[in-house]
Amino acid sequence: MTVDSPRTIVLLRHAKADWPDVPDRERPLADRGRLDAPAAGRRFTDDGLTFDLALCSTADRTRETWKLVAHELDHRPKTVYEDRLYDATLGQLIAVVNETPDDVGTLLLVGHNPGIHALADALAGTESEPLARMHRGGFPTAAFAVLTFDGSWKSVEHGVARMSAFWTPHES
Repeated sequence: MTVDSPRTIVLLRHAKADWPDVPDRERPLADRGRLDAPAAGRRFTDDGLTFDLALCSTADRTRETWKLVAHELDHRPKTVYEDRLYDATLGQLIAVVNETPDDVGTLLLVGHNPGIHALADALAGTESEPLARMHRGGFPTAAFAVLTFDGSWKSVEHGVARMSAFWTPHES
């Protein structure tokens, strides 16, 4: 894969979390989240999405989401649990994406709002039907956006991509 090859980044927000009396990082998934996460994984499989690398926040709810999603995939990609994805700003998320090796064609990032929503919005440079749907309905739990662009991961910045798909578990 060359630095100018087409690339895909899939942004997945963690599934619905519960609110027990624990620190935020330790919040588990709620019952609905444990249903929605596998649905996202099935949708990835149905859409033929495969990943070369998955970057997942270290929070319990993102790890649990990823485990349930990955169970539904035909091929589980290399997974890196990245502490910097927890409570990350838009700039921090772009910095993490910029570090992705150039041999990765499709990257999955499992994280949190408001960062995931902000990243999807910032990267999508041209209006599309999926982007318009995201603007109308927000970026709910267990939703994902698929964005494509040409170039290296180091070149990822505002407006470089096109949102080709946006899915929420309510569409299942």
